[in-house]
Amino acid sequence: MSLLLNGLTGALAAQAALGATSQNVANAMTPGYTRQGVLLGSLQTPQGGAGVQVSALLRFSDGYKNLQLWQATSQLGQYSAGQAYLTQLEQVMSDDTSNINQGVDQFFAALNAVSVQPESGPLREAVITAADALVKRFDSLQQLFANQQTAIANQREGVIGQANALTQDIALLNKQITSGRSAGVSDAGLQDARDEKIKALSALVGVQVVETPDGAKSVSLRGGQPLVVGADAATLATDGAQSLKIQFASTSFKLSDVGLGGQLGGLADLQQQILAPIQTTVAELATGIGNAVNTQLAAGFAPPAATPGQPLFDTTGGRLTLTNLRAADLAFSSSPTISGDSGNLTALVALKNKPLTLTTFDTQGRVTGTANVVMGDAFTQLVGKLGVASSLNQASQSTATTVRDQAEENWKSSSGVNSDEEAISLMQYQQMYQANMKVVAVANQLFDSTLAMLG
Repeated sequence: MSLLLNGLTGALAAQAALGATSQNVANAMTPGYTRQGVLLGSLQTPQGGAGVQVSALLRFSDGYKNLQLWQATSQLGQYSAGQAYLTQLEQVMSDDTSNINQGVDQFFAALNAVSVQPESGPLREAVITAADALVKRFDSLQQLFANQQTAIANQREGVIGQANALTQDIALLNKQITSGRSAGVSDAGLQDARDEKIKALSALVGVQVVETPDGAKSVSLRGGQPLVVGADAATLATDGAQSLKIQFASTSFKLSDVGLGGQLGGLADLQQQILAPIQTTVAELATGIGNAVNTQLAAGFAPPAATPGQPLFDTTGGRLTLTNLRAADLAFSSSPTISGDSGNLTALVALKNKPLTLTTFDTQGRVTGTANVVMGDAFTQLVGKLGVASSLNQASQSTATTVRDQAEENWKSSSGVNSDEEAISLMQYQQMYQANMKVVAVANQLFDSTLAMLG
């Protein structure tokens, strides 16, 4: 009888192992699938061996490798989120049609040209035309900043919506897994689905994951704020000022953008470290140029000679616009009695090499003080800093891609399906099944022989 039981339990164990192996082969190309197996254990009785049993169904998941993969995915999401905006800024700010330096050069070139004949109407009109072109360059660039801020806000809302959907899904899967375990149902597929959701969430925001004894996984932000606890999920949102807040159960509190990780962290870094300082510098540059020119014009006189100089630019709100000043009213004379004098015009031309006071920032976008920068060099320095920031981000993105790819390969080495290994397992378990069925056949023959002897 023991011979029959041994063979029967061995065949059933081999059948279970073949089922797990066939599941692996079927899901070899399924994203996020974790390979499965069986744990075999010997059955023993006081009288001796009683065959084999499937002690447990195994899921070859490595929590440490999962964590590495999620962290690498979060880093890649952070550096990838802002690169498209940086590339666009680089292209526009260095383009001849939008380059502020080109506009400044053309404006002062027009002033220099009119110094040959200060009373020339066409040359004076050329100054107004060059001033208008400079205004349009500033306006075009500042409009780009506004468009990028709007695009970032929209992208941020989209990312928050995705994150909320994922936390809800993770909470639901937690509930299904804990319920399944209490009922003794295999939850390997549910765990795979949950890990994929966590991976997708980590690309949006940096997360910390802790597994609880009942099989659920608690997910929180890097700062410890809960996103998923058991079957409960938090809700992320933005207030009117675009700052983040989190609602969990009946508690609501604000979040800092610093160190969020993932796409949300990348967008916050872009706004705070790059876009906001550039906007401030361009606004100060526009204001500085406009005020410097207006101040110098106020020191001169327009025809007829005694007419006080009037402003050419309006710098309200950090945006540069033209006033209604006519070309004939440009105060190029420094004498209230000599209309053909060009002393003030000479002083206007010299403004290009005069310094402007601009706010300085560190790499984190924090104000560090002020610096005096020559008007003609300010925008060049700004484009240079942008280029450095973009290059550093591209290098970090490339490194993060490599790290993520390595983490994924490392995960696959223990959790992924290897077709060669599964083919070997199929043959081994097939042989095990056939051998045990042979034992069952022999046991049947012996049993029949015994009955015949007794009959």
